[in-house]
Amino acid sequence: MSDDHPLADAVDNLVYEPVQVHDRGIDLTVSAIYTVAAPGSLDFGGDELADADLEPVETTRRDPDDEYGWWNLEGGRYVVQHNEFLTDLADPLLLQPNNELLARGGSHPTVQVDSHLPLLPLSVPDGGLEIKENARISTLAPVGDSFDIGAVEEP
Repeated sequence: MSDDHPLADAVDNLVYEPVQVHDRGIDLTVSAIYTVAAPGSLDFGGDELADADLEPVETTRRDPDDEYGWWNLEGGRYVVQHNEFLTDLADPLLLQPNNELLARGGSHPTVQVDSHLPLLPLSVPDGGLEIKENARISTLAPVGDSFDIGAVEEP
């Protein structure tokens, strides 16, 4: 990662750094999408905590020569995983859906992260959504004044 970006040491495994790293933060890409096949469980003390059974959603290629496939998602809820992962963070970061995902009716929660990128619920609108493998769906940005990314000077 570029040494001149404030988040340079925060993210590993970028798909294509020149496009993903920008003044507002770092775009993160989707590596896998899952459906919840069987429920997980939560309890007060954690003794009965159990993971949900996740099944990967398969991709399809639009053309046999395509390098990457597409997830053709019907409206509903899914679970999404990113390609990238966090390294040693000095400060927490904000993970939020990017504008392109939101403009197409998709969304995932905005969360503060400090040690790893969690699996996230992905909401898909009733009309569905097509997402290509490695699409940029999220942006990782500083929380408040944790970092000075391209600060604008007041006149």
